Amino acid sequence: MATISSLGVGSGLDSEGIINALMSVERRPVSLLVQQTADIKTQLSSIGQLQSLAATMRDKAAAISSVSLWGQTALTSSDPTRITGSSSSSSAIGRYSVEVLTLAASQTSTSTAFATSDTPLNEGSLTIDLGTWAGTAFTAKPGSTPVSITIGAGEASLASIRDKINAAGAGVTASIINDANGARLSLRSTATGEENGFRITATETADDGNVATGLSALGVDGTLTSPMELNQAAGNATAKINGISVESANNTLTNVADGLTLTLGKAEPGVAVEVVVASDTEAVKTAITDFVTAFNALATYIKDQTKYNEASKTGAPLQGDRTVIGFQWQLRGVINQESTASTEWGRLSEVGIAMKADGTLGISTSDLEEALENPDELRKLLATDAADTASSGFMDRFKDLGNSVLDTTDGSLETLEQSLQARVERNDDRQAQMEDRLVSTEARIRAQYQALDTSMARLNALSNYVTQQMAALSNNS
Repeated sequence: MATISSLGVGSGLDSEGIINALMSVERRPVSLLVQQTADIKTQLSSIGQLQSLAATMRDKAAAISSVSLWGQTALTSSDPTRITGSSSSSSAIGRYSVEVLTLAASQTSTSTAFATSDTPLNEGSLTIDLGTWAGTAFTAKPGSTPVSITIGAGEASLASIRDKINAAGAGVTASIINDANGARLSLRSTATGEENGFRITATETADDGNVATGLSALGVDGTLTSPMELNQAAGNATAKINGISVESANNTLTNVADGLTLTLGKAEPGVAVEVVVASDTEAVKTAITDFVTAFNALATYIKDQTKYNEASKTGAPLQGDRTVIGFQWQLRGVINQESTASTEWGRLSEVGIAMKADGTLGISTSDLEEALENPDELRKLLATDAADTASSGFMDRFKDLGNSVLDTTDGSLETLEQSLQARVERNDDRQAQMEDRLVSTEARIRAQYQALDTSMARLNALSNYVTQQMAALSNNS
């Protein structure tokens, strides 16, 4: 008898429906593993975010523990239009009276007027030297080298000479000033300061003997008869700090006192500007605020990830996780344990940092500002790195706790993450094994129903044959 190609035809049963129902029961353990894996991956995602928040909290605590934070100073000026500046950790706390006498200047020299910028002069060369003028005496700048510019055929117009000077990199910038009188070449030192004055020696290929004409008209020799007019002499910035005369080639007095840099903005002899260098408490306050923000983000996340929703009867991804709950208690334990690092205070709440009912930290601005008036003791309370926990500062404790739970070898959060990853891998392996068994199981069940169909088909055929034979006998009788 031919093989039944469609299940149920021989038996009249819904074999496919029966097999699907049976396989659904057989597949239930796989479905449970799939859901379990999804839940574990959700936990892994939560642990990853928890690690990130813990790292941020640790880093903000470490910033407060940094020696450089507590050594910072801030500079203020009574007149920022005249004096601005900066200070460093090496700057001494103090006050300075600063009087700006002159600002640094660049030498500026201008030629006589020519008809246009295209007016041709003549061929030759210009040699530019940088240095200091003392009347008509010129002293070359140490380390500088004269720059010679060749003016060839077709290059002798005022505009071409300007371009060649600018391209030479000789420490002088050229421009052309146009007005009703014509075009004049203006030369200016690129840098300020007495030593950045310049001298220009003009040499004509065919000298007409007149220094006021041709290329000779661009010479600068420091005399009253110099072809180019001196509009402004190069000069140093000069000032008085606490009555002491100082000067600089530019308008920035670098390291004029230990770690102190002043920038001069406007000269006004006889007017003193008060410059104050003080401890930078704002930097400390900002660092503390940043830590509290990071701590609160961490505390709030742990609370949200471990809560139980009574209405929906469901728990958050990390609800009941002993590692996470333990970390939460460790965070609170750091705050609850008094510190002996400072002789002034023993608890964070005494300097305006207190835990609220929801487990986050709050800052009392007035209490913190009062504590900042005694920065040495506040630094001890927060940043002391001691051998034992009781003698350590609070931020040092938080930093150590963060390092501990995030340690890549045996940190509790790292270990938890690895454990969850291992569970996912085990579940994946079990799912693969179960899928293999399900394939075999389905094949076995289908074979059984195939055999049933074949047997039922034979029985049905035999029944039909017997019925036909009985009918035939009845008709013959």
